[in-house]
Amino acid sequence: MTHVPTMNVDDIDLSDMAFWALPWSERERAFAVLRAERPLAYFPEPDLSTSSALAPPPGRGYRAVTRHADVVEVSRHPELYCSSKGAISIIDLPEEMVEFFAGMISTDNPRHARLRRIVSAAFSPRRINAIECGIEEVAGRLIDRVATLGGCDFVTELAAPLSLEIICDMMGLPPSEHATVFRCSNIIASSGDHEYLEPGDDPLEAMLSAGYELVDLLTKLSAFRKDHPTDDLTTALISTNIDGEALTPAELASFFILLLTAGNETTRNSISHGLLALTEFPDQRAIWQADPTTVAATGVDEIVRWASPVNWMRRTVTEDTVLSGEELHAGDKVLLFYGSANRDESVFADPYTFDVLRHPNPHVGFGAAGPHFCLGAHLARREVDVMLRELLVRLPDIEASGEPEQAVSRFVNGIKHLQCRFTPTAPRSSA
Repeated sequence: MTHVPTMNVDDIDLSDMAFWALPWSERERAFAVLRAERPLAYFPEPDLSTSSALAPPPGRGYRAVTRHADVVEVSRHPELYCSSKGAISIIDLPEEMVEFFAGMISTDNPRHARLRRIVSAAFSPRRINAIECGIEEVAGRLIDRVATLGGCDFVTELAAPLSLEIICDMMGLPPSEHATVFRCSNIIASSGDHEYLEPGDDPLEAMLSAGYELVDLLTKLSAFRKDHPTDDLTTALISTNIDGEALTPAELASFFILLLTAGNETTRNSISHGLLALTEFPDQRAIWQADPTTVAATGVDEIVRWASPVNWMRRTVTEDTVLSGEELHAGDKVLLFYGSANRDESVFADPYTFDVLRHPNPHVGFGAAGPHFCLGAHLARREVDVMLRELLVRLPDIEASGEPEQAVSRFVNGIKHLQCRFTPTAPRSSA
């Protein structure tokens, strides 16, 4: 379908949390207006100090980068648009939170290259192969658990546990800690969604507390692995040394938080958006179901484009420059809106149509090409592929049966709950 801009550009406020509570169709209409009329629109920063004692007063605002070409241009030039100033959040995070939650995604070269080199070395081909084999086992077990029910909350019973278990298994965290990781990652990534907070909680304090909980887990696990090494990623990260360089304890902690939150939240949301899209576009579901192995090569990337699980990342201008004819000045903040870029009519034919055979598909759901392209893109693609393939074979008529409950978050394009239904079947183990 074609979305026709019908709203006034001056009525759009991307800093207002109410905007992120709008239905996706309304948000997409707003971004279509911005791309057409004001592709580098200025917005004042949200005043988070009204809800958090930790938040600084609003800064001088930001530019919303909404066109695909501009998102790609900014991503390719980290020397002009850096990641380290004030981290990747809209506000300049309090100092105690920058290293904690930012880590590798909020660094620039040469430090970023050093961190990525060390972390990449820990992902050996043998370890990646073992992880990928584990995805099929976890997906099969999760489907077995719900197969006889005829329906469930797709997010909490299938999409979320898959990515959660894979990440925790990678790190060597036991099942007894999965609930803690799930709770803490929800708090950190949700930007203050009230479902994940206690009444009266300070959102930033809750994020900080959740971060400390995860670091405490890592500290205990790392200490144990030093004396009892195994083949998990934690052991690899604490022992990897390249040219005399290793991760410091602070770097290890921030990467741990990044992996547990980004690796968990984004993949589960892609899978959830995937089921919703396959329900809303039955012709595309039929194409995928007829040849799941072949179609996955293009279908998985279409799901990531469609879902755009991360709404934006921030960059900071390092020196006066010009972007698409607009003058930008050193210190200006720019937010790269990936979902908007992934609906850019100048790049994608029929961008509001879900097309599992779409090719080419230069989406930026994993970020655009550049030093910060998602390190876990291959693993994420594999998880989406395996889960959907297993679902379409084991529960062939599975579909969303209720309205999705959106996460109210500026940062994550999440689905908190999504009821699904299917014809009950016997678990594979007893079939």
